[in-house]
Amino acid sequence: MSDISNPFELWMKQAQEMAKSMNPALESFSPKGFEQLWPTMPKEFMEMSFGKGLNKDGLDAKTRLLITLAGLTMLGAQSDTQMRLTVRHALEAGATKDEIAETIAMMSVFAGIPSMNRAMEFAREVLDEEQDKDETS
Repeated sequence: MSDISNPFELWMKQAQEMAKSMNPALESFSPKGFEQLWPTMPKEFMEMSFGKGLNKDGLDAKTRLLITLAGLTMLGAQSDTQMRLTVRHALEAGATKDEIAETIAMMSVFAGIPSMNRAMEFAREVLDEEQDKDETS
């Protein structure tokens, strides 16, 4: 019994084989591609749902999204999909590229440089996509 495998690796391999047998297209499934199917909410909807629509004297949607971005960075920017979606929504809510970068950079003090760098990479991906869209429009 010299070939002892990690049970988690075996489970993952079995799940991947099962997914391929059900739908061969799942072999090349990309969560990032799936993320592109999720629409960015309009600014007015965000404001109504979790901006001043909840509390007229409270935080606006842009501020709430920047706080969410800071929180995700504090968690180590582990969820790349959530990071990119939050950046997209923050932009739609009126945040500037500088405000997004400053929010993430400020977290280096609290979350550490690695978390900040990871969050900045995800933000840069979205900002580059937005720039490409602007240039082609």
